[in-house]
Amino acid sequence: MIQYNTIKPKVYVETTVVSYLVARPSHDVTLASRQQATRQLWEERATHFDFIISNVAVSEIREGDPIAAERRLEVLANLTVLDMSPEANTLAQNLIDAGAVPENLRPDAQHIAIATVNNIEYLISWNYKHIVNETKRQLINQVCRASGFQPPLLCTPAELIEVIQVKEKPDTRMDPILEECYRMKEAFAAKFNSMQELYDYLVAETKKNKALGWKYVPPPPPRGEHNKKD
Repeated sequence: MIQYNTIKPKVYVETTVVSYLVARPSHDVTLASRQQATRQLWEERATHFDFIISNVAVSEIREGDPIAAERRLEVLANLTVLDMSPEANTLAQNLIDAGAVPENLRPDAQHIAIATVNNIEYLISWNYKHIVNETKRQLINQVCRASGFQPPLLCTPAELIEVIQVKEKPDTRMDPILEECYRMKEAFAAKFNSMQELYDYLVAETKKNKALGWKYVPPPPPRGEHNKKD
């Protein structure tokens, strides 16, 4: 049995995980397996981890069907939200510039960057297109390290449950839950022409959500300030 420290590891929850969590049970073997792993992590292993989100996830899950969006928002309502930071914005742009994340999907770069800058141990996702396939993981990790950060472990909920890194190839079969997630992501990403536009939008959304009672934590101070203190 795995023994955890008193301080629980932090897990950044990317949008696709939330969609699997609230989606209707599927008869497809692959989808059903992913749904089961997601629910198992969320319901049975929740005491082992601190689940964390960002405004990017909150904004993305508001896209698509309003009823489904409401269910997605409900399961995230009590989670801690990571605040925006210029350092994360810069790292997100570095990921885009290096080709680690497509330019038209800047929010995915923000997911990774926010988790990385905030020293989150794990980022869970079912996004095989841009985050958790092996090729993408390697390039993302390279860019984060080259930018001076230790990246989180990018993994699926199933991999996190097993606490191992399993090399995955993208699943090219039609997956309606992921397809809907991708449509939501594309619809959200299409609203912005630059990383700065996305950043400004998320800052404004942060103000709105704080007023609604969402719990946020500030980003860590820039690394330069740590050096000055030392």
